Amino acid sequence: MLNKMVEDGVMEEEDEGLFHEIDEWFAEELPWPPQCKRQEKVICYFKTENSDMMMKMINPLLWLLERYEHPYYVVYTNFPGEIVYEDEYQVVVKVDENIVIEDVQANWSPED
Repeated sequence: MLNKMVEDGVMEEEDEGLFHEIDEWFAEELPWPPQCKRQEKVICYFKTENSDMMMKMINPLLWLLERYEHPYYVVYTNFPGEIVYEDEYQVVVKVDENIVIEDVQANWSPED
């Protein structure tokens, strides 16, 4: 969402800088699940053990979405579904066939 907003020139320069700074932190600190690299239809959840650290980084992103009046969901669940990947920070689950997920932007996934 925010990547697309930057590409479309919607954000002010300072806000773009904030987004890029946080995006770089996630790219450096979190492993990229193979399912995400392959752009499979999955949902990623942060684990609750690290939620304080993750929310510290996510809250400014949520603020940007609100600032530019872009809708979003924050989802908490004890039953994420069938886990197909797990690391220290996150779990990745298969998407139920009844859930519609918009295509991931091609530039979202880092290059190997």
